[in-house]
Amino acid sequence: QVQLVESGGGLVQAGGSLRLSCAASGRAFSTYVMAWFRQAPGKEREFVAAISRSGGTTYYADFVKGRFTISRDNAKNTVYLQMKSLRPEDTAVYYCAADLGLGPVWRSSTEYDYWGQGTQVTVSS
Repeated sequence: QVQLVESGGGLVQAGGSLRLSCAASGRAFSTYVMAWFRQAPGKEREFVAAISRSGGTTYYADFVKGRFTISRDNAKNTVYLQMKSLRPEDTAVYYCAADLGLGPVWRSSTEYDYWGQGTQVTVSS
């Protein structure tokens, strides 16, 4: 069982920045692929970013490239999402997710085994 706890969400003006954190339980964090997804009201959950087990490779949805950065600290069992140049359309609940499998990094939410409770990000115009 892996527990994921997100923090760092809040209300920010357009153009502002936020950094989300996701702390994971367990001793095998460095073996998990980690990702961030988001879900806006009335929309399906969508992929935002993912990071390989070592942190050496990252993947992003096109709509966040150049604005968001995913990173991880395996010593702290934590994954981060640094968000800059935020837009009103970035408003959503942001979830971190862990994939405990041994396969590649996936963009599909169905491949992830554990999810956090989510943290609300609201960007005002």
